[in-house]
Amino acid sequence: MRIGPHELSNNLVLAPMAGVTDLPFRQLCRRQGAGLIVSEMLISDPRLWHSRKSMRRLPHADEPGPVSIQIAGGDAAMLAEAARLNVEMGAEIIDINMGCPAKKVCRKQAGSALLANEELVGDILHAVVSAVNVPVTLKFRTGSSPEQRNAVRIARIAEAAGIQALALHGRTRACRFLGNAEYDTIADVVKSVSIPVLANGDIDTPEKARKVLAYTNAGGIMIGRAAQGNPWIFRDTAEWLATGTLPLPPSVREVRELVMEHLLALHAFYGVESGVRIARKHLGWYSTNLPQGEIFRQQFNQLDNAGAQERAVAQFFHNLESVTDRVRFGRYGDVSLADGRGDEQNGAKAA
Repeated sequence: MRIGPHELSNNLVLAPMAGVTDLPFRQLCRRQGAGLIVSEMLISDPRLWHSRKSMRRLPHADEPGPVSIQIAGGDAAMLAEAARLNVEMGAEIIDINMGCPAKKVCRKQAGSALLANEELVGDILHAVVSAVNVPVTLKFRTGSSPEQRNAVRIARIAEAAGIQALALHGRTRACRFLGNAEYDTIADVVKSVSIPVLANGDIDTPEKARKVLAYTNAGGIMIGRAAQGNPWIFRDTAEWLATGTLPLPPSVREVRELVMEHLLALHAFYGVESGVRIARKHLGWYSTNLPQGEIFRQQFNQLDNAGAQERAVAQFFHNLESVTDRVRFGRYGDVSLADGRGDEQNGAKAA
């Protein structure tokens, strides 16, 4: 898959997720086979970049390329300037967020709120593309609500503005993360433009990835929540798409080494105090559905220093080795797709 001058190693992309896809997690997913990784969302106002949180989301000199930075906002000139400054700092791809359904983002007329104003969408995309000499991509949703799907029109506006790739989540803004993602609209968008389209939403197994690619004819897959606690999904999906077989699940020792590496990286990247706190959610994801995982999570969440966390992880996986040799994460084997566009409204919590 190619985005501008960048030839990706495969067509699997790690979705930008605020509070999740920080540098330590991106590096893990890259090593596990993600062809492209996208940063956490960065607000477009440079005056706010001096906060500790924003500084960590700016381009990192030691990050392997292509470095893709996602920016969010509702002002075309400000987004253009944010894109230009990020390129000066090392960004090789600029991604524009028009997919976030969070109320605090939409209240500022940013994220998926922009989809209701197609003229502003065009102004923003033209401004950002004109401001930088690197590829600009767009992540968006299928519309404001199930009754107001305009993804095809947005996609055509994007292509005309010079956007070089799209990532489309198969829900509307109103659906947030409820119900099932639908893929009919993604298929419609693929047919309507000539630039690469990444299918996104509820793709949580290698089998599902293959079925979504076949159903939509998308150029690639963007994986988000399914990678939380399971960066191996990129390795597994790449192998499944290439050969139709799954690699052996990682051994308990391999998992322990990766999890410990991630834990130490979080402590180093955020500092011990914040790193200890942030590590709790990641270890919760890693231990989900593992033997004694719930007990481990409850105990781990009470720990307030780095050394105690490291010892707890080592002990947990030592105990796990007495139960099993290998660990298969995720619900592999599920290849069902939502039937029709109404399923995204069924109210069930998305996986």
